[in-house]
Amino acid sequence: MDKKQTWNLAYWVIALTLLLLLQNVWQNANQTQVVPYSEFEKALSDGLIADIVIADRTITGRLKTPDKQKTMLVAVRVEPDLVARLERFNIPITRIIENTLFKDLMSWILPTLILFGLWFFVFRSFADKQGMGGFLSIGKNRAKIYIQTSTGVSFSDVAGVDEARHELEEVVDFLKHPQEYGRLGAHIPKGVLLVGPPGTGKTLLAKAVAGEAGVPFFSISGSEFVEMFVGVGAARVRDLFEQARLMAPAIIFIDELDALGRARGAYPGLGGHDEKEQTLNQLLAEMDGFDSSVGLIILSATNRPEILDPALLRAGRFDRQVLVDRPDRKGRTDILKVHVRKIKLDSALQLEDVAALTPGFSGADLANLVNEATLVATRRKAEWVTMPDFTMAVERIVAGLERKSRVLNPREREAVAFHEMGHALVALAQTGTDPVHKVSIIPRGIGALGYTIQRPTEDRYLMTRHELEQKIAVLLGGRAAEKLVFGLLSTGAADDLSKATDIARDMVTRYGMDETLGYVAFEPQRQQMLDLPDGFLPPATPMSQETQRHIDEAIRNIVMNGFEHATTILSANRQVLERGARALLEKETLDETAIRALANDLTPADPAIAAPAGTGLPN
Repeated sequence: MDKKQTWNLAYWVIALTLLLLLQNVWQNANQTQVVPYSEFEKALSDGLIADIVIADRTITGRLKTPDKQKTMLVAVRVEPDLVARLERFNIPITRIIENTLFKDLMSWILPTLILFGLWFFVFRSFADKQGMGGFLSIGKNRAKIYIQTSTGVSFSDVAGVDEARHELEEVVDFLKHPQEYGRLGAHIPKGVLLVGPPGTGKTLLAKAVAGEAGVPFFSISGSEFVEMFVGVGAARVRDLFEQARLMAPAIIFIDELDALGRARGAYPGLGGHDEKEQTLNQLLAEMDGFDSSVGLIILSATNRPEILDPALLRAGRFDRQVLVDRPDRKGRTDILKVHVRKIKLDSALQLEDVAALTPGFSGADLANLVNEATLVATRRKAEWVTMPDFTMAVERIVAGLERKSRVLNPREREAVAFHEMGHALVALAQTGTDPVHKVSIIPRGIGALGYTIQRPTEDRYLMTRHELEQKIAVLLGGRAAEKLVFGLLSTGAADDLSKATDIARDMVTRYGMDETLGYVAFEPQRQQMLDLPDGFLPPATPMSQETQRHIDEAIRNIVMNGFEHATTILSANRQVLERGARALLEKETLDETAIRALANDLTPADPAIAAPAGTGLPN
């Protein structure tokens, strides 16, 4: 008999007992009338009582004729000559010894049961809200178990991460054909760690493995092991592996492993024996303890591999680390093909053009893009989704929601127009920069009063100093246009200045692109998958004040050279700048075709100005 049936039987027994008690109380209340002793003695005198029963504290008389459905009269005993007074009525008298043990026990037990029941249900409600689960199952694991295709996801739903998919296809193939892999003495890796930025499809890959493997699949998050009670996490780890061994061959998937596997001793002030470390120690012991030949494989996913304990990553535990990175252009096209299966697309739409608009997008970002584009088409009552819908969706995701309610005064509006045209013209005048896709002076998001979108023609993995300097010049083109036209500086270039300074700082401190300082890295390589603020990054390498002064001067020189280069371009194309700003003020938004038509007589930049001699690597 399982626990559920036992509890149901207990409920029936309690309910039956309470029903009998209520029936007894109800029957006594209906048949018995409590009266004063004087009235009881009067009934005796009138000959209404057939017999008498004397108890320790009461005297009961049965009526010869029921009065209003009452068959008994009860009165409090009167001592000491009660018997002598009753004998004169010539009525049978019975003396009983009343057993009140049951009533006394119930007077203590019943309130206690009621209080315990109230406490139990209150505690259970609190535990459910706090995520502690049942009171008796607090040490049980909470893994969701999927059998075969119950996840509804297969490898056909995974795109853009071909290398990672091939690695996991091999794991699935081993589970299906273990004899083929073991004929030469090889064994499957015990653990596979999926590493990558958020939204790249790590969890989706794990669900696809569950859908393809045809074996029990235990899915649990790393945070579900840790509770407020000491020892619960380790108990859940043991219970998880015990269940998996019983159902082997099987797969265990631990999502967000960094919540459980943070390096021990990383925070000495918190002590060395906290609950997380005990849970991690138990996981390490379990991964060492099972035999790989039984077909038990551990999959894990994390976007913070740099904080994991080294003992987790050694050979024999997580033997393979599979990178699930942001997709390239072809990968983005394949991902879009998966997400548009149920979308009505315009026949002229090319998904390759959409992929070109989305450099750096993850799989989750692309899924959101398709949904946003479909919503845009739905709002305009269209029959299918077109390229302009995707363009609007990209702008909404990258720059934020249009804020047409924010009305700028004419002076601010004019300044924003020249600022954005400054970005666009500096980008168009230089060779090797990304082409300008769109320019707008419609406010978007939290602080953007306008925006300029560039569309890369290809994915880039290496950049030279000359290309980085060109990028800085494009960023500073807006400020250069404001100073050139109005002779003033505004707060509109705050974000541009921050980005340009970051690029210049990386050039000097990480890429060794300053000849004076030499080919020395003054900042550690950032290994994190998350885009963390500077306060969360590893500390910089200690350096002297003189070196720091040289670094600051080098950064300033790179930024100012970029500003001077942008100013030179715009000065040589002052008429084009004026013409483009007027068109932008009139139409508010210019696409790539309109921008090129306005800038058909643009004077290109002098490459010798962009890279002064002696400031970096040869171009």
